[in-house]
Amino acid sequence: MSPSKLELLTVWLPTRPWYRDNGRAPQLRKAGGFRLDDPAGAVGIEFVLVNDGAEQEQITYHVPLTYRGAPLDGADDALVGTSIHGVLGQRWIYDATRDPVAVAQIVALLAGQAQPQAQGISDTPDPSIVATTGQFSSAATELRSAIDTPTHTEIAVSSGRSVRVERVLRPEPATPGSGPTDAARVTVPWQIADGSSVRGIVLAIDA
Repeated sequence: MSPSKLELLTVWLPTRPWYRDNGRAPQLRKAGGFRLDDPAGAVGIEFVLVNDGAEQEQITYHVPLTYRGAPLDGADDALVGTSIHGVLGQRWIYDATRDPVAVAQIVALLAGQAQPQAQGISDTPDPSIVATTGQFSSAATELRSAIDTPTHTEIAVSSGRSVRVERVLRPEPATPGSGPTDAARVTVPWQIADGSSVRGIVLAIDA
């Protein structure tokens, strides 16, 4: 039987530098997410939010994934795993921060040129995903490098800008602080342990 997405992430997450290891195996539950469409229709792009742990110590991770019908050249280190789709057959699942198709669409979303889609319904925009957009050169869509930190992944793109993919999510404060100024950002809701929803930043590009 092909492993489920959560089963693959249970194995893969502890290998990431931003995973908060407490000495036990991940206890993952779906918390939210959305999708972006590949204009060429070849690559699936999904932004997965999962809760890990019991209510008192729960952490929410943001895991962007891409789904491909063949291996991505030079991306062995970004492979999360493989699975069998009932219609499409074998799929190779990658960390989307290392996939040039996903990075191009992330920048397009931040530029207001891509529309977030519902995670589980085809051809349905998701109005709960809020993008505060800016204007960027088309050169900004080219992936140069991606570096993981303890809290996020920093993606360098060819325009000299930097895209930040938040990995360990935090709810937005009721009163915004004096943190870094972003040229554009995307916020999403997710469900926490008590069943209520919170909202926070998942994607941003520097000013």
